[in-house]
Amino acid sequence: MHVVSSDDRCPCTSGLIFGECCGPLLEGRRRAPTAQALMRSRFSAFAVGDREYLLATWHRRTRPGDLELDDEIDWYRLDVTETSGGGLFDDAGEVAFVAHHRTDGVRRTMSEHSRFVREDGRWFYLDALGVR
Repeated sequence: MHVVSSDDRCPCTSGLIFGECCGPLLEGRRRAPTAQALMRSRFSAFAVGDREYLLATWHRRTRPGDLELDDEIDWYRLDVTETSGGGLFDDAGEVAFVAHHRTDGVRRTMSEHSRFVREDGRWFYLDALGVR
């Protein structure tokens, strides 16, 4: 688990500090207003090892019964490459991204095209259309 203070740069690489960006979402004080905001907060949850947030923001139809996080993976940068829908007035959206991480000192990337749905005003991660 990686500890991030409210004054640290947010792991999602938005340019904001954690206390103004993903921190309030992970703490449950605010909801993600868009699919991209939820994507960014989920990346931050991976970066800090917040398994509960990841499960809570995963749609009930596709959510696994349990989730194991690898503490050896250091998630350090997120590049959102494309968004479709997922705005303030949408009920569905897609976000494509590249997540950068280090494992055993070796830099790697993971690319994903994810789908999100909004139910009762709350965004959820649904599934991945493609992972590389």
